Amino acid sequence: MFEALTERLGQVFKKLRGRGHLTEADIIEALREVRLALLEADVHFKVVKGFLEKVKERAKGREVLESLTPGQQVIKVVYEELVELLGHEESRLRFAAVPPSSFMLVGLHGSGKTTTAAKLAYRLEKEGCRPLLVAADLRREAAVEQLQILGRRIGVEVYEGPAVSSPLQVCQEAITFAKAKGYSVLILDTGGRLHIDEPLMQELRSIKAAMCPTEVLLVADAMTGQDAVNSASRFDAELHLTGIILTKLDGDTRGGAALSIRAICGKPIKFIGVGEKFEALEPFHPDRTASRILGMGDVLTLVERAEAAFDKKRAEELARKLKQEAFTLDDFQEQLRQLKRMGPVDQLLELIPGLPRLQGSRPEEELKRMEAIIDSMTPKERRAPWIIDGSRRRRIAQGSGTNVAEVNRLLKQFWELQKLMKQLMQAKGRRGRKLLLPGL
Repeated sequence: MFEALTERLGQVFKKLRGRGHLTEADIIEALREVRLALLEADVHFKVVKGFLEKVKERAKGREVLESLTPGQQVIKVVYEELVELLGHEESRLRFAAVPPSSFMLVGLHGSGKTTTAAKLAYRLEKEGCRPLLVAADLRREAAVEQLQILGRRIGVEVYEGPAVSSPLQVCQEAITFAKAKGYSVLILDTGGRLHIDEPLMQELRSIKAAMCPTEVLLVADAMTGQDAVNSASRFDAELHLTGIILTKLDGDTRGGAALSIRAICGKPIKFIGVGEKFEALEPFHPDRTASRILGMGDVLTLVERAEAAFDKKRAEELARKLKQEAFTLDDFQEQLRQLKRMGPVDQLLELIPGLPRLQGSRPEEELKRMEAIIDSMTPKERRAPWIIDGSRRRRIAQGSGTNVAEVNRLLKQFWELQKLMKQLMQAKGRRGRKLLLPGL
């Protein structure tokens, strides 16, 4: 996410940090490079111009140029203006005073609208709502069937209406059904097109007029860059959007849509899609996103993912084992598996501040190899790894399709982790501090 932009900005700011004194000429040169980085990231030229004008005005001030660390001060200004550009603060969903609330999802074909509807329903149910998915896309072949399959997978009912009906009729009947059955939220998966046309807009306008939805959310593909921004402007002109959901942001190395869409359309980004799993729909936090763009990590998101992925009872059991110094390779393997539940490992690495980007490495593959090595051990070896001598290591390497050096590396990592976790437990006992991740 934002990889190309983060790398370019990192190079610019590295030069600034290395200078003990900055002149106005130094700042102008740095901002020229920032401008090129943003334009290459497909950020709208008007957004780039306005953003740099604000940064330049603040960065050339006395409090920056005369500070002890002027380079850091410039970066601070860029960060604060990025947060402002992205929306200043998180924009939450609004709910109707009297249930059910209705969230109308609109967008073009291929933006991930139907999948996003299911992800949103999954999230809302976890938060205590009772959502109902409404299959109002009757034009795209198999759209209703796709939503039904997704609904079954997440355990959320899908309302599809009579065999012969219009999208408007389906939505109207769905709200009557929702009130009768006690559903608190309707998620309307409306039809899309490959392009914006009048029949599409007329259909969506009629649904909006009849349903008076609590939220009208555009689902836009972040990887389409300025096309996403342009379609957002046109949908907003016709439907008066209340927010935007950016999908496929995990595959967007540039970030042009995320940085442009709020400024151009004036509508907040409510959620971002960061993967294929149902859990991979996250609230959009401008401050956290700005931090990630500037390579500062995002510890809060890391903690939230850990809390969602780690099993509380297993974490408590692990803490007990640590106190009794009974942490085994079975426990180590369980930690690796829970780490994978937090999301793609390369995404997790982006959230850790100060961690250098891995060049050419594949952390997901590395985790699989580590699991394969542990799987090739006997139960006794996993419980008592100190008995693993040279001949056992050769057998484990052969059984896991690795080599002895990799087995040695895993065992070394295990001993180091065991030592670290023991120190953390002792520190927690002395100071009464909570640990960052459950069980660690």
